Amino acid sequence: MTTYVDRTLTCVDCGVDFVHSAADQEFYAQRGFASDPKRCPSCRASRRAAREAGTDLRDIGGPRGYGTGHDRPAREYFAVICSRCGNQAQVPFKPRLDRPVYCSDCFRTIRPD
Repeated sequence: MTTYVDRTLTCVDCGVDFVHSAADQEFYAQRGFASDPKRCPSCRASRRAAREAGTDLRDIGGPRGYGTGHDRPAREYFAVICSRCGNQAQVPFKPRLDRPVYCSDCFRTIRPD
């Protein structure tokens, strides 16, 4: 049986110290995560929101030097109509006519876990 104690970690994005609580450590262990979180809750939420909004993570100073001048081509997005709800969406791949394409909301509801 492992005993967990609160630990202070430093966020790799913003440099702020944050507490990785004993409860969070136990949760991570139950889920099979082998390493500690590298980002504070605020930076994790920002990255998650940017991903869901389709923002290029380099614009928010992502990991491994992104946003620090490395020349990496911008991801191309394609405008589509969702096959399920009919709303417009942006997808990071060129859609094929023989396959349905979904907006992020519909994709989340039909994607198998």
